[in-house]
Amino acid sequence: MSAPTSATSEGPSRTLTNRSVDEDAIPGEDTSEVTKLFAERLQAWKHAVAYLEDYVTATEKTNHAHGKEYERVLKTVKDPLKQGHHFDQSLGGIAGMFENMRSNTQGISNQHYETAKQLKGAIVPIFDRLHTEIKNKSKELTKGAGKGSKAVDKARAQTQRHIELLGQHTATFDSHSGHMKATEDPYILQRGVNHRLNKQVQEENNNRQDLISVQNSFAQFEAHIIQTMQHGMGQFLQVMTTQAEHTKTAYGDMVGTSQRIPLDFEWNGFIKRNNTVLIDPSAPARSFSDISFPNQNHRSTQPLISGSLEKKGKIMRSYDTNYYVVTPSKFLHEFKTDDDLAKDPVPELSLYLPDCIIGAVNGQKFNVKGKDVSKGKIGGAFSMSHEIAFKAHTPQAANQWWEVIRQAAGTVTNEMPTSPVSGSDSPGATQPIHEEKQTTPLQTEGVENSSKSADNSAEPGSAVTPGSAAPTSATTAPSSATPAESGKN
Repeated sequence: MSAPTSATSEGPSRTLTNRSVDEDAIPGEDTSEVTKLFAERLQAWKHAVAYLEDYVTATEKTNHAHGKEYERVLKTVKDPLKQGHHFDQSLGGIAGMFENMRSNTQGISNQHYETAKQLKGAIVPIFDRLHTEIKNKSKELTKGAGKGSKAVDKARAQTQRHIELLGQHTATFDSHSGHMKATEDPYILQRGVNHRLNKQVQEENNNRQDLISVQNSFAQFEAHIIQTMQHGMGQFLQVMTTQAEHTKTAYGDMVGTSQRIPLDFEWNGFIKRNNTVLIDPSAPARSFSDISFPNQNHRSTQPLISGSLEKKGKIMRSYDTNYYVVTPSKFLHEFKTDDDLAKDPVPELSLYLPDCIIGAVNGQKFNVKGKDVSKGKIGGAFSMSHEIAFKAHTPQAANQWWEVIRQAAGTVTNEMPTSPVSGSDSPGATQPIHEEKQTTPLQTEGVENSSKSADNSAEPGSAVTPGSAAPTSATTAPSSATPAESGKN
């Protein structure tokens, strides 16, 4: 028996995707293609081992009936191998070994009955155990890489649906001049695409690593299969040496043929025949920053102004810093952070500005009164109007925010509103408030007195609290606010 050699082969040349600066968000490849190929190859090896197992079993039975009955042994290897295209058809491989077995079996029709018991008790179990190992390998492939492919397909389907939703509502924005629901805001939808696309890329890269691990392990597993075959055939030779000289010579030739198969012979041929399908382990993984998708930079997705503001709490009366955005769809959205990747960027608060009232600026402070429509039309119908006190980091930043909000707000007043907003309850209302004369200003305390009261009740700290937005300055399309230390007026 020759010493087993290590399996060596050149890596496949196919990459998982064509690399470019801009990549498709949803690749057109079949994620299960590699898994199917390896599953089919395992089937080929399983059938190859089954041929050997059947051969030895039939040999044992044939020893009971000698010459004529031994023709049954020949029938077990008469037909071509199942999935035979996976094996090299040239001499020196698995296909050549079976051809050699067919020719020698024809000449050993006078085997002895005494060897039947030894064949059944010692040789058949070797190939039976190998057969079981290949079956277990198939189950491992299905439960491992197979599930990873399904996870990738599911993540891609979710991303595709969100991209299509973004395309639908960006088109609605263009045709309806930006009048839409908060949940349909293209800015929100694009951030949702970012979130799902990031999860998709993680699933793709995880599946890719699983497939590379499977691919790398196959060379060693196939070497083990061939080595076990060689071992079984060696044991088979020892049993058959007690047979007649003709039988000994025939089986010696069959075993010699199997022993001469290099451990990497079939694997190298498999790599060459399938180098356009197998994954190249040296190819780089996908990167979220290199991917583009339709309507990624549509004008409806670009905020009119964004940054951190301090909002006065209803109970503790202290200021809390959050990330705020005014979108072209005339929504003022509140987020805990501007990070799209950590979690799905769903607004904590959404105000439809044409249905809101904004008071005057007093230093760093201004108030906005309206209904939270972040839960959609149904939820917004049951929500109450709230007067929200905002505080910018600097008076200049406050003026920038106030100017952008004023242009979209339904009512601008010098008084601080204290009663529910008149007009529509939701962004879907057909008659939003656009001028001061449509709503009588509410008789409340002046802006200056209200601002001083807010300062006395709770003085905000200068440090940004954990979980607050990363940016520290408000940015608008025409200009940017200069960040300043928050806390004091």
